[in-house]
This record gives sequence, structure tokens and C-alpha cells, in this order.
Amino acid sequence: MNNVVQDFAANSLFFGVVITLFTYEFGMYLKNKFKLAIFNPIVVSIACIIVVLLVFKIDVGDYTEGAQYISYLLTPATICLAVPLYEKVELLKKHMVAILVGIFSGVLSSAVSILLMSMAFGLNHEAYVTLLPKSITTAIGIGLSEECGGIVTITVAAIVITGNLGNMIAEFICKTCKIEEPIAKGIAIGTSSHACGTSKAMEMGEVEGAMSGLSIGVAGLMTVVVSMIFVNFW
Repeated sequence: MNNVVQDFAANSLFFGVVITLFTYEFGMYLKNKFKLAIFNPIVVSIACIIVVLLVFKIDVGDYTEGAQYISYLLTPATICLAVPLYEKVELLKKHMVAILVGIFSGVLSSAVSILLMSMAFGLNHEAYVTLLPKSITTAIGIGLSEECGGIVTITVAAIVITGNLGNMIAEFICKTCKIEEPIAKGIAIGTSSHACGTSKAMEMGEVEGAMSGLSIGVAGLMTVVVSMIFVNFW
């Protein structure tokens, strides 16, 4: 059985695409059925794919070769985030200062928390700079980690975990902290958990989604500048 699956994975160009979409739909089914944040479709998909690759001893390269086609959709999907922002551009102009201050506060809080935790847990400089880009989108985070001398693979893992965790708990945190202003919700989610969080923000409302989408880009640029300063602190 293992040999059959391995041969299929190695010879089928779209094996990665099929298994990714199938496991994601399975995650969506669990989320809709149980209504629990823990059944995040992305988390479920990642877990299921790992299990399949381990059980059937499939080479991760065979999976990646097919799954890479999904990555081509990342750019147009990211660009689409500009649509709700364009529709709310007047709202953006009206609250420009508050929005920028809010995003900067989130970026600074992330950097300070990483610094304090690195000190508390005795992490070395390499581990410290590896975690600094945890809250920004992968494209920017990878380059920043390389520039600072971090471990890129761990940076990617930290970014994925941060994004999915934000997606899972964003709504709960907003309710618990009684955050009711849509702009504040969107900024907080987008700044702390990039695109994965933004998908949750868009579910919460148009304003939340627009502000969260804006925060991804602005927070990414701010994080680059802040990280270049904080990299010398530990």
C-alpha cells in the first residue's frame, strides 16, 4: 500500500494540490460542524498532511512539487485584500493618524515582547533575531530573518504558528477585552497575525477586513525598521 501511494505521489504532478485541497475542505467541514476555533482549516490541513507524509513515507519534495502550484495564487489573493481597503478609503483618510499609531504600537509591542522573552528564557542572539519577524507576512519575514542572521526555517514556522493562532483566538480576545470598534479590531488582528488573521477579520466584517489588510503591509515595513534597531539589543 505504501509503495502504491509513494509511486502516485512521485509521479502525479498534482498530488500536492489534491491532498492540500482535500485536507483543507476536511478542516472546513470540522469547523462548520463543531463551531470550535481549534478546528481551524489551515491547522487541520497542516496536521493531516504531516500525518499522511509520515504514514506513507512520502518524500516532502514530491509533495512540494505539486503543492507549489497553490503558491502561485498567493500573490493575486494578497492583491485582492486591497479591494475592501479601496472601498473604505474615506474611513482610512479620516482616521489615518490613529491607524498608523495603532499599527506602530502593535509592531513595537511584538518586538519588545520577543526581547523580554528572549532574556527570560536565555535565548541566544540567533534565536532572538529568528523570532523578531514572527508577526509579519512570510515574504518580508524570510528576507528580514536572513538579513539579521536568523534561522529562516524556524522563522517561517513561527510566522505560520503566529498567524494561525491569531486566526483561532482573535474573535475570543476581542470579546474578552470588550473591543467593539471595527477599526481597532482590524488593526490589532492584521498587525499581530498577518494574512491568516486577516481572513478571520474579513469574516468579522468589511471594516475589520479592510483595516487588517492595510495593517499587513504597513506593519511589515515598520517591522523591518524596528527590527534593525532591536537586533542590537540582545
